[in-house]
Amino acid sequence: MTTFSDRVERISISGIREVFEAAGDDAINLGLGQPDFPTPPHARQAAVDAIESGKADAYTENKGTPALREAIAEKHRADQGIDLDPDNVIATAGGSEALHVALEAHVDAGDEVLIPDPGFVSYDALTKLAGGEPVPVPLRDDLTIDPAAVEAAITEDTAAFVVNSPGNPTGAVSSEEDVREFARIADEHDVLCLSDEVYEYTVFDGGHHSPIEFAETDNVVVVNSASKLFSMTGWRLGWVYGAEGRVERMLRVHQYAQACASAPAQYAAEAALRGDRGVVDEMTASFERRRDIVLEGFAEIGLDCPTPKGAFYAMPRVPEGFVDECLDRGVVVVPGEAFGENGAGHARVSYATDESDLREALDVMAEAYEAAR
Repeated sequence: MTTFSDRVERISISGIREVFEAAGDDAINLGLGQPDFPTPPHARQAAVDAIESGKADAYTENKGTPALREAIAEKHRADQGIDLDPDNVIATAGGSEALHVALEAHVDAGDEVLIPDPGFVSYDALTKLAGGEPVPVPLRDDLTIDPAAVEAAITEDTAAFVVNSPGNPTGAVSSEEDVREFARIADEHDVLCLSDEVYEYTVFDGGHHSPIEFAETDNVVVVNSASKLFSMTGWRLGWVYGAEGRVERMLRVHQYAQACASAPAQYAAEAALRGDRGVVDEMTASFERRRDIVLEGFAEIGLDCPTPKGAFYAMPRVPEGFVDECLDRGVVVVPGEAFGENGAGHARVSYATDESDLREALDVMAEAYEAAR
Protein backbone atom coordinates (compact mmCIF):
# COMPACT_ATOMS: atom_id res chain seq x y z
CA MET A 1 0.00 0.00 0.00
CA THR A 2 1.24 3.48 -0.85
CA THR A 3 1.88 5.56 2.24
CA PHE A 4 3.65 8.81 3.05
CA SER A 5 7.07 9.31 4.58
CA ASP A 6 7.32 9.85 8.31
CA ARG A 7 9.29 13.03 7.57
CA VAL A 8 6.47 14.68 5.65
CA GLU A 9 3.86 13.51 8.16
CA ARG A 10 5.79 15.35 10.89
CA ILE A 11 5.15 18.73 9.28
CA SER A 12 2.04 20.63 8.24
CA ILE A 13 1.10 23.64 6.15
CA SER A 14 2.44 26.86 7.67
CA GLY A 15 0.15 28.59 10.16
CA ILE A 16 0.87 31.81 8.28
CA ARG A 17 -0.78 30.43 5.16
CA GLU A 18 -3.78 29.25 7.17
CA VAL A 19 -4.35 32.81 8.35
CA PHE A 20 -4.11 34.14 4.79
CA GLU A 21 -6.73 31.68 3.58
CA ALA A 22 -9.09 32.63 6.39
CA ALA A 23 -8.99 36.32 5.46
CA GLY A 24 -11.25 38.05 2.96
CA ASP A 25 -10.02 39.45 -0.35
CA ASP A 26 -10.35 43.04 0.87
CA ALA A 27 -8.53 42.49 4.17
CA ILE A 28 -5.58 44.64 5.21
CA ASN A 29 -2.75 42.14 5.15
CA LEU A 30 -0.26 42.63 7.96
CA GLY A 31 0.77 39.00 7.80
CA LEU A 32 2.90 39.02 4.66
CA GLY A 33 6.68 39.22 5.01
CA GLN A 34 7.26 41.05 1.76
CA PRO A 35 8.57 44.58 1.06
CA ASP A 36 6.05 46.71 -0.79
CA PHE A 37 8.72 48.28 -3.00
CA PRO A 38 9.38 47.40 -6.64
CA THR A 39 12.50 45.49 -7.64
CA PRO A 40 15.18 48.02 -8.70
CA PRO A 41 14.77 48.91 -12.41
CA HIS A 42 18.39 48.03 -13.24
CA ALA A 43 17.87 44.52 -11.81
CA ARG A 44 14.73 44.01 -13.88
CA GLN A 45 16.50 45.27 -16.99
CA ALA A 46 19.43 42.92 -16.46
CA ALA A 47 17.02 39.98 -16.50
CA VAL A 48 15.33 41.31 -19.65
CA ASP A 49 18.70 41.73 -21.36
CA ALA A 50 19.76 38.21 -20.41
CA ILE A 51 16.53 36.76 -21.75
CA GLU A 52 16.60 38.74 -25.01
CA SER A 53 20.26 37.94 -25.66
CA GLY A 54 19.74 34.24 -25.00
CA LYS A 55 22.12 34.18 -22.02
CA ALA A 56 19.30 32.95 -19.77
CA ASP A 57 18.32 30.02 -22.01
CA ALA A 58 20.73 27.46 -20.58
CA TYR A 59 21.73 26.00 -17.24
CA THR A 60 24.30 27.98 -15.34
CA GLU A 61 27.00 26.32 -13.27
CA ASN A 62 25.49 24.46 -10.33
CA LYS A 63 26.84 27.06 -7.93
CA GLY A 64 25.62 29.94 -10.11
CA THR A 65 27.29 32.20 -12.63
CA PRO A 66 30.86 33.20 -11.73
CA ALA A 67 29.89 36.89 -12.07
CA LEU A 68 27.04 36.57 -9.57
CA ARG A 69 29.17 34.67 -7.07
CA GLU A 70 31.91 37.29 -7.37
CA ALA A 71 29.33 40.04 -6.75
CA ILE A 72 28.10 38.17 -3.66
CA ALA A 73 31.67 37.71 -2.42
CA GLU A 74 32.40 41.41 -2.96
CA LYS A 75 29.27 42.33 -1.01
CA HIS A 76 30.30 40.26 1.99
CA ARG A 77 33.93 41.39 1.83
CA ALA A 78 32.70 44.96 2.02
CA ASP A 79 29.94 44.45 4.59
CA GLN A 80 31.47 41.80 6.89
CA GLY A 81 35.15 42.29 6.15
CA ILE A 82 35.65 38.59 5.42
CA ASP A 83 37.83 37.05 2.73
CA LEU A 84 35.09 35.16 0.89
CA ASP A 85 36.11 33.04 -2.09
CA PRO A 86 33.41 33.08 -4.81
CA ASP A 87 33.95 29.32 -5.17
CA ASN A 88 32.55 28.98 -1.66
CA VAL A 89 29.20 30.54 -2.60
CA ILE A 90 26.14 28.70 -3.93
CA ALA A 91 23.30 30.64 -5.55
CA THR A 92 20.01 29.05 -4.49
CA ALA A 93 16.28 29.29 -5.15
CA GLY A 94 15.79 31.91 -2.45
CA GLY A 95 16.92 31.85 1.14
CA SER A 96 14.48 29.00 1.69
CA GLU A 97 16.48 26.58 -0.44
CA ALA A 98 19.68 27.83 1.15
CA LEU A 99 18.35 26.84 4.58
CA HIS A 100 17.20 23.51 3.19
CA VAL A 101 20.53 22.50 1.64
CA ALA A 102 22.43 23.63 4.74
CA LEU A 103 20.36 21.46 7.05
CA GLU A 104 20.27 18.48 4.69
CA ALA A 105 24.06 18.58 4.39
CA HIS A 106 24.73 18.75 8.14
CA VAL A 107 21.94 16.91 9.97
CA ASP A 108 21.67 13.15 10.43
CA ALA A 109 18.61 11.24 11.62
CA GLY A 110 18.10 11.97 15.30
CA ASP A 111 20.51 14.90 15.41
CA GLU A 112 19.32 17.92 17.39
CA VAL A 113 19.08 21.39 15.89
CA LEU A 114 18.58 24.27 18.32
CA ILE A 115 16.14 26.84 16.95
CA PRO A 116 14.86 30.15 18.35
CA ASP A 117 11.37 29.99 19.83
CA PRO A 118 9.54 31.94 18.55
CA GLY A 119 11.40 31.71 15.26
CA PHE A 120 10.90 31.48 11.52
CA VAL A 121 8.56 28.60 10.68
CA SER A 122 10.98 26.87 8.27
CA TYR A 123 13.59 26.08 10.93
CA ASP A 124 11.38 23.50 12.62
CA ALA A 125 9.97 22.02 9.41
CA LEU A 126 13.26 21.77 7.51
CA THR A 127 14.96 20.15 10.50
CA LYS A 128 12.25 17.49 10.55
CA LEU A 129 12.50 16.96 6.78
CA ALA A 130 16.23 16.35 7.26
CA GLY A 131 15.38 13.69 9.87
CA GLY A 132 16.56 15.82 12.78
CA GLU A 133 14.94 16.88 16.02
CA PRO A 134 14.26 20.60 16.47
CA VAL A 135 14.98 21.83 20.00
CA PRO A 136 13.24 25.15 20.72
CA VAL A 137 15.30 27.67 22.71
CA PRO A 138 13.25 30.42 24.42
CA LEU A 139 14.15 34.03 23.69
CA ARG A 140 14.83 36.80 26.19
CA ASP A 141 12.02 39.13 27.22
CA ASP A 142 13.17 41.60 24.56
CA LEU A 143 12.88 38.75 22.00
CA THR A 144 16.62 38.57 21.27
CA ILE A 145 18.39 35.20 21.11
CA ASP A 146 20.27 34.48 24.33
CA PRO A 147 23.70 32.87 23.74
CA ALA A 148 23.68 31.47 27.28
CA ALA A 149 20.38 29.68 26.61
CA VAL A 150 21.78 28.28 23.36
CA GLU A 151 24.93 27.02 25.07
CA ALA A 152 22.94 25.47 27.92
CA ALA A 153 20.80 23.52 25.44
CA ILE A 154 23.74 21.88 23.65
CA THR A 155 24.06 18.11 24.14
CA GLU A 156 26.19 15.41 22.57
CA ASP A 157 23.42 15.05 19.96
CA THR A 158 23.49 18.69 18.87
CA ALA A 159 24.53 19.12 15.25
CA ALA A 160 23.69 22.78 14.78
CA PHE A 161 22.06 25.88 16.19
CA VAL A 162 20.23 28.51 14.17
CA VAL A 163 20.53 32.24 14.75
CA ASN A 164 18.58 34.93 12.91
CA SER A 165 19.34 38.64 13.11
CA PRO A 166 17.49 40.80 12.25
CA GLY A 167 14.84 38.34 13.28
CA ASN A 168 11.61 37.01 11.86
CA PRO A 169 9.04 37.10 13.52
CA THR A 170 10.49 39.38 16.20
CA GLY A 171 12.32 42.23 14.49
CA ALA A 172 15.05 41.78 17.11
CA VAL A 173 18.69 42.52 16.29
CA SER A 174 21.49 40.69 18.08
CA SER A 175 24.21 42.85 19.63
CA GLU A 176 27.84 42.49 18.56
CA GLU A 177 28.55 40.94 21.98
CA ASP A 178 25.91 38.25 21.43
CA VAL A 179 27.10 37.53 17.90
CA ARG A 180 30.65 37.10 19.14
CA GLU A 181 29.27 34.61 21.67
CA PHE A 182 27.51 32.65 18.91
CA ALA A 183 30.85 32.34 17.13
CA ARG A 184 32.60 31.24 20.34
CA ILE A 185 29.94 28.62 21.02
CA ALA A 186 30.33 27.19 17.52
CA ASP A 187 34.10 27.09 17.93
CA GLU A 188 34.29 25.66 21.45
CA HIS A 189 31.50 23.11 21.15
CA ASP A 190 32.35 22.13 17.56
CA VAL A 191 28.76 22.55 16.37
CA LEU A 192 27.49 24.33 13.31
CA CYS A 193 26.13 27.86 13.66
CA LEU A 194 23.63 28.41 10.84
CA SER A 195 23.18 32.16 10.56
CA ASP A 196 20.10 33.42 8.71
CA GLU A 197 20.87 36.98 7.64
CA VAL A 198 18.24 37.67 4.98
CA TYR A 199 17.15 40.96 6.64
CA GLU A 200 20.73 42.19 6.95
CA TYR A 201 20.17 45.64 5.44
CA THR A 202 17.03 46.45 7.40
CA VAL A 203 18.53 47.62 10.70
CA PHE A 204 17.31 50.78 12.44
CA ASP A 205 19.33 50.86 15.65
CA GLY A 206 22.93 49.74 15.88
CA GLY A 207 24.44 47.60 13.13
CA HIS A 208 24.35 44.11 11.69
CA HIS A 209 27.02 41.60 12.66
CA SER A 210 27.59 38.05 11.45
CA PRO A 211 29.10 35.16 13.44
CA ILE A 212 31.37 34.42 10.48
CA GLU A 213 33.20 37.68 11.22
CA PHE A 214 34.38 36.33 14.57
CA ALA A 215 34.59 32.54 14.23
CA GLU A 216 38.04 30.95 14.46
CA THR A 217 36.90 27.65 12.92
CA ASP A 218 34.82 26.79 9.86
CA ASN A 219 31.74 26.11 11.99
CA VAL A 220 29.60 28.94 10.57
CA VAL A 221 27.40 28.77 7.47
CA VAL A 222 25.57 31.91 6.35
CA VAL A 223 22.26 32.15 4.48
CA ASN A 224 21.28 35.34 2.68
CA SER A 225 18.99 36.41 -0.14
CA ALA A 226 18.12 39.16 -2.59
CA SER A 227 14.47 38.81 -1.53
CA LYS A 228 14.41 41.22 1.40
CA LEU A 229 17.65 43.09 0.64
CA PHE A 230 16.46 44.31 -2.76
CA SER A 231 12.69 43.62 -2.70
CA MET A 232 13.03 40.59 -4.98
CA THR A 233 10.90 37.99 -3.20
CA GLY A 234 9.33 36.65 -6.40
CA TRP A 235 12.68 36.21 -8.15
CA ARG A 236 13.67 33.39 -5.76
CA LEU A 237 17.37 34.09 -5.59
CA GLY A 238 19.33 33.47 -2.42
CA TRP A 239 22.76 32.18 -1.51
CA VAL A 240 24.62 30.20 1.09
CA TYR A 241 28.32 30.32 1.89
CA GLY A 242 30.85 28.82 4.23
CA ALA A 243 34.07 26.81 4.21
CA GLU A 244 35.01 24.77 1.14
CA GLY A 245 34.20 21.38 2.67
CA ARG A 246 30.79 22.51 3.83
CA VAL A 247 29.96 24.13 0.49
CA GLU A 248 30.93 20.97 -1.37
CA ARG A 249 28.45 18.92 0.72
CA MET A 250 25.69 21.51 0.33
CA LEU A 251 26.32 21.52 -3.42
CA ARG A 252 25.62 17.78 -3.52
CA VAL A 253 22.12 18.47 -2.21
CA HIS A 254 21.58 21.56 -4.37
CA GLN A 255 22.64 19.97 -7.66
CA TYR A 256 20.15 17.12 -7.34
CA ALA A 257 17.27 19.12 -5.89
CA GLN A 258 17.63 22.24 -8.02
CA ALA A 259 20.52 21.90 -10.54
CA CYS A 260 20.93 25.69 -10.51
CA ALA A 261 19.02 28.79 -9.54
CA SER A 262 16.91 30.49 -12.19
CA ALA A 263 19.23 32.07 -14.77
CA PRO A 264 17.24 35.31 -15.29
CA ALA A 265 17.09 35.79 -11.51
CA GLN A 266 20.85 35.35 -11.26
CA TYR A 267 21.48 38.14 -13.76
CA ALA A 268 18.97 40.36 -11.95
CA ALA A 269 20.58 39.73 -8.56
CA GLU A 270 24.05 40.44 -9.91
CA ALA A 271 22.81 43.80 -11.18
CA ALA A 272 21.13 44.55 -7.85
CA LEU A 273 24.34 43.79 -5.97
CA ARG A 274 26.52 45.88 -8.27
CA GLY A 275 24.12 48.74 -8.97
CA ASP A 276 22.74 51.76 -7.15
CA ARG A 277 21.82 50.90 -3.55
CA GLY A 278 19.56 53.92 -3.10
CA VAL A 279 16.48 51.72 -2.86
CA VAL A 280 18.00 49.97 0.17
CA ASP A 281 18.33 53.22 2.12
CA GLU A 282 14.85 54.27 0.99
CA MET A 283 13.28 51.03 2.17
CA THR A 284 15.07 51.10 5.52
CA ALA A 285 14.02 54.69 6.22
CA SER A 286 10.44 53.87 5.26
CA PHE A 287 10.28 50.76 7.43
CA GLU A 288 11.70 52.67 10.41
CA ARG A 289 9.04 55.35 9.97
CA ARG A 290 6.33 52.70 9.79
CA ARG A 291 7.74 50.92 12.83
CA ASP A 292 7.36 54.12 14.82
CA ILE A 293 3.75 54.50 13.64
CA VAL A 294 3.00 50.94 14.75
CA LEU A 295 4.68 51.32 18.14
CA GLU A 296 2.84 54.58 18.83
CA GLY A 297 -0.41 52.89 17.87
CA PHE A 298 0.28 49.91 20.12
CA ALA A 299 1.02 52.23 23.04
CA GLU A 300 -2.29 54.03 22.54
CA ILE A 301 -4.14 50.71 22.37
CA GLY A 302 -2.38 49.38 25.46
CA LEU A 303 -0.41 46.61 23.74
CA ASP A 304 3.03 45.91 25.15
CA CYS A 305 5.65 45.35 22.44
CA PRO A 306 9.45 45.10 22.58
CA THR A 307 10.94 47.67 20.19
CA PRO A 308 11.96 46.03 16.91
CA LYS A 309 15.41 47.18 15.80
CA GLY A 310 15.29 45.67 12.34
CA ALA A 311 13.38 43.74 9.67
CA PHE A 312 9.73 44.87 9.35
CA TYR A 313 7.95 42.90 12.04
CA ALA A 314 6.62 43.69 15.49
CA MET A 315 5.52 41.05 17.99
CA PRO A 316 3.22 42.56 20.61
CA ARG A 317 1.82 40.66 23.56
CA VAL A 318 -1.90 40.23 22.92
CA PRO A 319 -4.91 38.87 24.84
CA GLU A 320 -6.47 35.54 23.91
CA GLY A 321 -8.82 35.92 20.97
CA PHE A 322 -7.13 39.06 19.65
CA VAL A 323 -6.01 37.50 16.34
CA ASP A 324 -9.49 36.14 15.59
CA GLU A 325 -11.06 39.51 16.43
CA CYS A 326 -8.66 41.18 13.99
CA LEU A 327 -9.45 38.64 11.26
CA ASP A 328 -13.18 39.08 11.80
CA ARG A 329 -12.68 42.82 11.23
CA GLY A 330 -10.60 42.41 8.09
CA VAL A 331 -7.04 42.79 9.38
CA VAL A 332 -4.62 39.89 8.95
CA VAL A 333 -2.09 39.32 11.74
CA VAL A 334 -0.40 36.02 12.51
CA PRO A 335 -0.80 34.22 15.85
CA GLY A 336 2.48 33.97 17.71
CA GLU A 337 2.13 30.23 18.24
CA ALA A 338 2.63 29.75 14.48
CA PHE A 339 6.30 30.46 15.25
CA GLY A 340 6.67 28.14 18.24
CA GLU A 341 5.15 27.40 21.62
CA ASN A 342 6.80 30.42 23.19
CA GLY A 343 5.07 32.63 20.66
CA ALA A 344 1.76 32.02 22.42
CA GLY A 345 0.32 35.24 23.79
CA HIS A 346 1.90 37.24 20.97
CA ALA A 347 0.96 38.16 17.42
CA ARG A 348 3.26 38.94 14.52
CA VAL A 349 2.47 42.17 12.71
CA SER A 350 4.24 42.98 9.45
CA TYR A 351 4.42 46.70 8.75
CA ALA A 352 5.64 46.27 5.17
CA THR A 353 2.57 48.05 3.86
CA ASP A 354 1.62 51.67 3.22
CA GLU A 355 1.13 54.06 6.11
CA SER A 356 -2.57 54.75 5.48
CA ASP A 357 -3.35 51.03 5.70
CA LEU A 358 -1.26 50.78 8.86
CA ARG A 359 -3.18 53.58 10.54
CA GLU A 360 -6.52 52.04 9.53
CA ALA A 361 -5.35 48.64 10.77
CA LEU A 362 -4.33 50.12 14.12
CA ASP A 363 -7.85 51.55 14.56
CA VAL A 364 -9.23 48.07 13.89
CA MET A 365 -6.73 46.50 16.32
CA ALA A 366 -7.92 48.89 19.03
CA GLU A 367 -11.45 47.56 18.54
CA ALA A 368 -10.18 43.98 18.50
CA TYR A 369 -8.22 44.54 21.70
CA GLU A 370 -11.29 45.86 23.52
CA ALA A 371 -13.38 42.93 22.26
CA ALA A 372 -10.79 40.35 23.35
CA ARG A 373 -10.14 41.74 26.85
